[in-house]
Amino acid sequence: MNRAIYPGSFDPITLGHLNIIERALDMYDGLVILLAVNPGKQSLFTVEENLEMLRDATSKWPQVEIDSTTGLLVDYARKHGIRQAVRGLRAVTDFDAEFSMALTNRSLWEDFDTVYLMTSAEYMFLRSSMVKQIAEHGGDISGFVPDNVEAKLRARFRR
Repeated sequence: MNRAIYPGSFDPITLGHLNIIERALDMYDGLVILLAVNPGKQSLFTVEENLEMLRDATSKWPQVEIDSTTGLLVDYARKHGIRQAVRGLRAVTDFDAEFSMALTNRSLWEDFDTVYLMTSAEYMFLRSSMVKQIAEHGGDISGFVPDNVEAKLRARFRR
């Protein structure tokens, strides 16, 4: 089975993320959406809440698995026999960090590659941090996140 990993913090998952997932599924038989937990980064939602939102948002795709890790991506990939990661690029500003990450991962495991998909034009501006800020101020986020995530954000910021 030709599988890949789509790693990220997904705090929360957006329609841009779902666009990358849907397009990656045209390339792979299976996709592991890997919630990469960074203990040094403050998340709005708990790991469990983000996993629940990921499962709900991707439930229409039986070939998608949801998992999490606090370790290195390449260690997870090697353990699960997966040799490719999928990442989305929104703009040229994403490239520097992504390029560095890909080279680092490759130096840790020479058989590991990263495949980049350009985000669809309608989502090029979309960032989870921006969605959280709009939601916190009561703005309309319905065009940015799946319904289940919108409900969670509304509940979290309800005054």
